[in-house]
Amino acid sequence: MNRKKQAAKALTVAALAAALGIVLYRQGTFDARTPSFSAGAPDAPKVGPTPQDAIYAMLDAAREGDVPMYLAAYTGQMQASLQQAVAESGEEKFAAYLKSTNASIKGVAIAEPQALTDREVKVRIEYVYADRNEVQFAYLEKMGNQWRIARLDAAERIKTPVPYGAPVQ
Repeated sequence: MNRKKQAAKALTVAALAAALGIVLYRQGTFDARTPSFSAGAPDAPKVGPTPQDAIYAMLDAAREGDVPMYLAAYTGQMQASLQQAVAESGEEKFAAYLKSTNASIKGVAIAEPQALTDREVKVRIEYVYADRNEVQFAYLEKMGNQWRIARLDAAERIKTPVPYGAPVQ
């Protein structure tokens, strides 16, 4: 009788393992052709940089005070105006300005781009500060395989129901 119970347990474990394997395979978590897990995501085709990538690169460069990378995020008249500002104030002073203006940003939310033409998009950016939120629209142009910021609307303060960091009740 003891052997029958052991056999029943072994069959139950095997059946559960098979069921789990089928579920994981159907979800795409496990690919039977390879001996490893694929972390739940099938291999996606490689896509070029997105408009959001360009905005995040600009924000990262500003936070680090990397003036050349910051300028590289822009194109056209916007880039020319920024280069003029760097020339007038000096690169070190401009880098300090970038760092100081971005130090108070607590978070950023970037919406999906809205296509305006085949090579221009409009993107809503929301900046989260400790005492307020601001919304700004960025217009980006595709230059070859890269997106560059061509112009920015003025940032507008928006009402927030609960300020950043406030305890929620």
